[in-house]
Amino acid sequence: MANNEKFQWDAIYDVAVLGFGGAGATAARFAADQGAKVLLVDSAPEGHEGGNTRYSGQMVGAGTDYNALKNYHEHLAAPLKPDKAAFDNFIEGMANMGDYFRKYLDVEPVSMKKLLAGTPSTAYVTEYPELPDADSYDDYLVHEGVDDAALWKILRQKVLERSEKIDIWYASPAKHLIQDGITKTVIGVQIERDHVLRNIKVKNGVVLATGGFENNKEMIQTFLQAPYLSPIGSLYNKGDGIKMLEEVNAQLWNMRSFESLGQFHGLSLRQKEGLRSTYALNVFWQESFMGSVIVVGDDGTRYFNEAEMNRHGHIYNHGDWAVPLNQNRPYMIFDQRKYDELKNEPENSFKVPGYLEKAIKADTLAELAEKIGKRQEKLQMTVTEFNFMAQQGKDYAFHRDPKTLRTFNAEGPYYAIALRQNMLNTQGGGRRNGHAQVLNPDGQPIPHLYEAGELGAPFVNKYTTGGNVADCLISGKIAGENAATIKQDLPLSGGLNLNDAIINNDFNSTSDEDKQQYSVGKNQYLGFSNQGMGDGVVVRTTVDNEGKIKNVEILKQTESDDYGLKAVKELPKKMIEENTYDVDAISGASQTSRAIKEAVKDSLSKIK
Repeated sequence: MANNEKFQWDAIYDVAVLGFGGAGATAARFAADQGAKVLLVDSAPEGHEGGNTRYSGQMVGAGTDYNALKNYHEHLAAPLKPDKAAFDNFIEGMANMGDYFRKYLDVEPVSMKKLLAGTPSTAYVTEYPELPDADSYDDYLVHEGVDDAALWKILRQKVLERSEKIDIWYASPAKHLIQDGITKTVIGVQIERDHVLRNIKVKNGVVLATGGFENNKEMIQTFLQAPYLSPIGSLYNKGDGIKMLEEVNAQLWNMRSFESLGQFHGLSLRQKEGLRSTYALNVFWQESFMGSVIVVGDDGTRYFNEAEMNRHGHIYNHGDWAVPLNQNRPYMIFDQRKYDELKNEPENSFKVPGYLEKAIKADTLAELAEKIGKRQEKLQMTVTEFNFMAQQGKDYAFHRDPKTLRTFNAEGPYYAIALRQNMLNTQGGGRRNGHAQVLNPDGQPIPHLYEAGELGAPFVNKYTTGGNVADCLISGKIAGENAATIKQDLPLSGGLNLNDAIINNDFNSTSDEDKQQYSVGKNQYLGFSNQGMGDGVVVRTTVDNEGKIKNVEILKQTESDDYGLKAVKELPKKMIEENTYDVDAISGASQTSRAIKEAVKDSLSKIK
């Protein structure tokens, strides 16, 4: 929004960082290290901040050979061309990621490539081994573990350690940038705080780090030509940064670029819109594509090779790899023999609990087609053709591995499971230069406006594991340091100068990071754990005079609202019933279960 008149400011900061994910945390930390007073805001409530970084595998793209990394990533981008300055910064950052881990994260990097050496999972690191210099690429971890928010917790802690310089506002979405009408300098931001729009004056720079538009159906339709894609990461990435960029006439780029992940080409169980996709990391589930099983699209026909392992949603397409055209209502189709195999396979019970409970059953293919809204003759023809190819030992349509082909049973029953395409993250945003400055349509920087992370990321075509998290660390540091640089005040229209501020003294801009205090009574003990997916778990355990567990209260938890919340509700009951913290984990919520068990164990250890 443009401003040409004096008006009341509610607070003043040197730097404002919009979005408390991996990129935002990094930008805020490095801005504070430059001496800036920083406001860091997020639309998510406390404990649910973290953006997609929190939900990622915690892998960070890295390597040591700059030239080889550059060559590999140029081939990943081909035939498209990434912006040279932003691209070169990204490559340089990856080539020095080991030093970054040691100097700024205080950990020795763990090489994913070495950790997985000799296993099929190395394909997850080197996703495009046929491209030149693919072997130069690695993923670094902060410890020997994945999918546990370990990196995110370090990034968050680095912010909390700078609490004197960084104020944090949760549940406070940024709504508008405040831009001078003539010079186009971004001089502030409007933030919704407790349902009131607050005008925040920003002296040196605003960093947009709000992530993508994975949860904005209108933008998905506009830019990706799909009605809905199931989000894997944060539910708070709603394209707010895109809206603010459009308001200040920023140049957009990479708006059609997005990544997926999951079963087959990036699918998961279809569920109610607005929920996070479950088990989207289930890329290696071989039993799901072995034998008498196919996936059909909207017209009841096959549309891809079910046995091909996707590369972040990209599958082979006539010499290249691309995310296939979204099908609105895809289904997994299989027979009784396959049903029994899935039911009895141990890996399924671990990775996808309740998967077969979603199956629709019918005695005939015609009846099944009717139940799932497909044309009977199309589905019957598809199965007949698949059976013929299985008998021939050759998939003439999509070249599926012959070892995975098997004819369907001649007699029913048959089954269908509703699937939906996943959305890992979008890459589009404002075009940025090598200084992380956002550019206008003429290629000139918009004064005082910076960008980091998945909003405007430098990935234009194919993508490989850990790239976005690496960019969060790299671009976040660049954006934070440059935003904190003290600027010479530009002449503003209407005679308004950044120093001509009227401060609203009635507004309390205190950080939300005030420490909570927890009380205990007789035979009550507090326990703590930071092993969960969120900020940690605090419990209060009550025991009787003999030390028997009478009650377990979870005073603080920031776990996800799916299986994590199930563990929060069910584990305390099991602990009371069995009189021990060491109970079976809730299926699908191993990380949350581990945190609750550790916290209760900690509380019991304090009994004298």
